[in-house]
Amino acid sequence: MKLGKLLQKLDYHFEDMQGGIVTDPAVRAALLDREITDITNDSRKVSEGGLFFCIVGANSDGHDFARASLGSGAGAIVIQHDVNLAGLDFPLDDPAACPAIIRVTDTRYAMAFIAAAWYGDPAKEMKIIGITGTKGKTTTTYMIRSILENAGIPTGLIGTIEIAYADKRIPAGNTTPESVVLQKTFRDMADAGMKAVVMEVSSQALMLHRTQGFLFDIGIFTNISPDHIGPNEHRDFEDYLSCKGLLFKQCRVGILNGDDPNTQAVLDGHTCSVETFGLSKDNDLYADDLKLIHEPGELGISFSTHGLIEMPVQVHLPGQFSVYNALSAIAVCRHFGVGEEMIKDALKKIAVRGRIEMVPVPGGYTLLIDYAHNAVALESILTTLRAYEPSRLICLFGCGGNRSKLRRYEMGEVSGKFADLTVITSDNPRFEDPLAIMEDIKTGIAKTDGQHVDIPDRKEAIRFAMHEARPGDIVVLAGKGHEDYQEICGVKHPMDERVLIAEILKEDAEAKGTE
Repeated sequence: MKLGKLLQKLDYHFEDMQGGIVTDPAVRAALLDREITDITNDSRKVSEGGLFFCIVGANSDGHDFARASLGSGAGAIVIQHDVNLAGLDFPLDDPAACPAIIRVTDTRYAMAFIAAAWYGDPAKEMKIIGITGTKGKTTTTYMIRSILENAGIPTGLIGTIEIAYADKRIPAGNTTPESVVLQKTFRDMADAGMKAVVMEVSSQALMLHRTQGFLFDIGIFTNISPDHIGPNEHRDFEDYLSCKGLLFKQCRVGILNGDDPNTQAVLDGHTCSVETFGLSKDNDLYADDLKLIHEPGELGISFSTHGLIEMPVQVHLPGQFSVYNALSAIAVCRHFGVGEEMIKDALKKIAVRGRIEMVPVPGGYTLLIDYAHNAVALESILTTLRAYEPSRLICLFGCGGNRSKLRRYEMGEVSGKFADLTVITSDNPRFEDPLAIMEDIKTGIAKTDGQHVDIPDRKEAIRFAMHEARPGDIVVLAGKGHEDYQEICGVKHPMDERVLIAEILKEDAEAKGTE
């Protein structure tokens, strides 16, 4: 593809090998006519005639690899600050024969637009739905995909757990992929016949321009609470809030949780039309008559919608937040003309791996797996389950190593406060001692009257919780969710809680058979 076509939507200038601006019209024309063979932001993957993006990262700067990329045959590099190219063997008296050095304000921003052009602007061939918020993104993406697929609309999904379309399921690296990967994924989805894509859009992705280069057809805001604040993420809550709001300057229709007190701040400077959902009657779509559904092994909620759509709904996921997630999904699918019966039927079948995932077990108690891995999420799931009035609420969790100790104290205090029994175990210890992490958790629990037991081996901890459970109890295994590994000393060992549960049930049955 010609370099000029890749640069059509960008502000830039060409520089020569000494850092001067190229003004000669003939040289500029020759550079714009250059054929680009590939694009990458990984200097190890630069090919002859390819284009290399010099990305400024948290731990490294791609500008440091500019020389190496040109030495590997790159025909163009995109930079945002000066690079040292002295000594490279190029004909300095013939700028048109030298690499194209493209100076932009922000290489990540430029990368998103160039990637979109490189893959033929695939987002224009599908309806793109983006979901942002602190909680609910993953479940809502699966809800929307389920409804649209149920209505015969082939829909791709991009999120924390996986990238899924047609018969493909690819484990996710980031919640929202880097722009080059995202645009390639869009192209693959469009070529596979997808008519829509629903994707999680993290605040980091918005801040780092991963989703530039196209316009979302619909943007969704679920809710917001303090999270992802730190040296390599957001400097404070206001910055986090502002980044979430970027989605509504990059979509045609914004559908937002009207009950969240920060919604107006999120909408600051928005350029889209706006709809709201929630439990308040002030919203365009609202729910009332909420009723909890509680049977052994099954938790859910039913409600009625009003406003934009009037219908009864039942979701086999627990809690008030499931109502909010369902409302946002209903609001989206209304724009696709999906009928009420199709919406209701799809919502009844929703099941999301690692998000309040019910696991069938004998014994009259309820066992579920959830990704809650910080205090906010853990309190949310435990208070939700409390509303179902279990005989006892048993919470099993650990905390990741090489992460803030504050999270451990907070999660310990939350579990001690809201669970009848906490089973402290190991999560992903990484390079820390699991026992030391567990001691930190106990520091938090000590602030409460909560009871706890300590079992470092996660399988044995799960076995204890299952054997301890009685009819009417609810047991939640928190923290791992969709993850199918345990990271110890830099190595990811296979460990899927569903597999562990199946093994325990099988071992219990075999033990009974030998009695």
